[in-house]
Amino acid sequence: MSIFKDLIQSEEELEQLAGRPRELVNQKVIERIDHHCRNFISLSPMVFVATSNAEGACDCSPRGDAPGFVHIVDDHHLVLPERPGNRRYDTLRNLLANPRIGLIFIIPGLEETLRINGKAYIIRDRDLLERMTAQGKVPAAGIGVEVEECYMHCAKAFKRSGLWQPDSWPSSEVLPDPAEIIAEHAGRLRLSTEEVRASLKESYEQRLY
Repeated sequence: MSIFKDLIQSEEELEQLAGRPRELVNQKVIERIDHHCRNFISLSPMVFVATSNAEGACDCSPRGDAPGFVHIVDDHHLVLPERPGNRRYDTLRNLLANPRIGLIFIIPGLEETLRINGKAYIIRDRDLLERMTAQGKVPAAGIGVEVEECYMHCAKAFKRSGLWQPDSWPSSEVLPDPAEIIAEHAGRLRLSTEEVRASLKESYEQRLY
């Protein structure tokens, strides 16, 4: 039983709460990667990838590399390289069950983002993958995206969060310790924080590409 009450359960209720979008919001969506989108992607070192499985269970995963690491094939297709990760393959497993994909590209210092939605494929096309070679290594696979929607997303979330404003960032002394968190969450393995820290360090130094 859910703890949440007074739920909105229809589009009519939602519109009563939030109103309807302005015409500009509706009309800004395009169906191709135009020169503006190309330029944005060429400057972006980070994209967030949203997928879901056949049952609708969702996942969002970051992908990052040097600016322009996402290869644009043409006005309707792009490819994200699959660099070495944790081998869970959450994104790829989801795409095997449900090919729908959502992308949010960000550029450091810019508060607006670029959103792209479409249909995805897991590819091993050597000709395409070689174009995304990094540190002398060709990715073993990639995510090919057939683009259906492209549009700019407003900056309100970034303005509210102050994400790009260094004076709003927490000091290093209060930052969470990822190794401590992982060690505790994986407690059944009985690994110490230092063992996890060493494992992370080895992964970051030896297995980025």
